[in-house]
Amino acid sequence: MNKTQNSRKTNLFIILGGIFLTNALLAEIIGVKIFSAEKTLGFDPVNWLFFGEYLLDFNLTAGAVIWPVVFITTDIINEYFGKKGVKKISFLTAGLIAYSFVVISVVTVLTPADFWLNVNAVTPDGEVFDISYAFNTIFRQGLGIIIGSLTAFLLGQLIDVYVFQKLRSITGESKIWLRATGSTLVSQFIDSFVVLGIAFYVFGNWSMDQIIAVGIMNYLYKMVVAIVLTPLLYLGHGIIDRYLGKELAEEMMAEASEDRSFL
Repeated sequence: MNKTQNSRKTNLFIILGGIFLTNALLAEIIGVKIFSAEKTLGFDPVNWLFFGEYLLDFNLTAGAVIWPVVFITTDIINEYFGKKGVKKISFLTAGLIAYSFVVISVVTVLTPADFWLNVNAVTPDGEVFDISYAFNTIFRQGLGIIIGSLTAFLLGQLIDVYVFQKLRSITGESKIWLRATGSTLVSQFIDSFVVLGIAFYVFGNWSMDQIIAVGIMNYLYKMVVAIVLTPLLYLGHGIIDRYLGKELAEEMMAEASEDRSFL
């Protein structure tokens, strides 16, 4: 392998890793906001009943908006760098997310400056506003949510890479959509229930019926998005193949499938 090819492989991993890490970290931070998908699109809430008791709508975390980018990037990294590549970037990302939560926890206990409180004490509408309280409320997350989120993230990633490679051993280099979508559907099924179970059942006071009901709603969204975004996977694949060149791209995919990536 010449210097140019090795440089392209390294650049590709840095770019894909950067996209993966950035979107995963952002999804965790902005995930504290819950939004109504129906109202955002101009529709009335569906008002579905689960188990005849729990009224549910398509209320999703803001992190769900960009989380599909993580799905796609995971599959592309898996395609060209194999299990080693996905595991390396997944553990690195989990560590940086944990670090971010530690920093945020420290920052929220710092005593706010008086002038900062004063200049933000009134909203443009003339209402009294406590910016310190708002800042802490937005950025602080419960220990259960943090542990549940990190556990579900790592477990989902490890399951995704395992299922992806199993399907790849069956399909070969064809049917990218099958191994990509299939691995995402399996891993996100586990992810959807693990994060809720740890955050709100183990550390919270939700019943198992509530966990199942909300988990089904979240999984339905992820399932639909994973299928709808499949064309983007092929687009990304095409762009990368042109950047690497046919020979290098085929060599990297062969190495990834045999778990002998340069990583």
